[in-house]
Amino acid sequence: MSPEIALYITKYGYLAIFLLVFLQEIGVPSPVPNELVLLFSGYLASIGTMSFPLVFLTVALADFLGTTLLYFVFYFFGTYLFRKKPSWLPISREKIEKLTESALKRGALGIYVGRLIPYVRGYTSVAAGLLRIKPRIFLTAVIFSAITWSGGYAVAGKLFGPYWQNLAEKIGSIQSILLFLALVIVIIFVGRYFRRRKLNRSIN
Repeated sequence: MSPEIALYITKYGYLAIFLLVFLQEIGVPSPVPNELVLLFSGYLASIGTMSFPLVFLTVALADFLGTTLLYFVFYFFGTYLFRKKPSWLPISREKIEKLTESALKRGALGIYVGRLIPYVRGYTSVAAGLLRIKPRIFLTAVIFSAITWSGGYAVAGKLFGPYWQNLAEKIGSIQSILLFLALVIVIIFVGRYFRRRKLNRSIN
């Protein structure tokens, strides 16, 4: 983390943490990854600069509000897609409805898991909005994912204290592994889908 960002967080405290996390959750490019902000926030709590309960509440709330705003933007935009699908959009209304039905079957658990996968987190909120997943289902899932993801990183920063930078360096490798596993799971599900589709065609 750059000294400027560290100084900014130290100077403006909870407001700086909230803004950095919130802006990245709604898709605004950030000069520093959220994970580093969260770990550093936990570290500041470990040395007594900040109150850990307030840090935990701040990061979880920023995560929740940011991704919820993103979801509702695409939720209402999805309504427009149903009425007037642009000619350039390579997906039919029937396909969108099938995707919605499929996503609804997985419910809150599917959204929760998606929000815990690096690089997929933001897309999960966008997809949930476009597919018009019910707000009750989405909000329930992201409350727990915000506590698990952002709160979890803050807890790690507090527990590891001065070693938070060493932990941050290893997070990149951990995220790469998680992303690889997520891609493998997606490939397996896609493969099973096409096998079932081929089997149904042969039966019919």
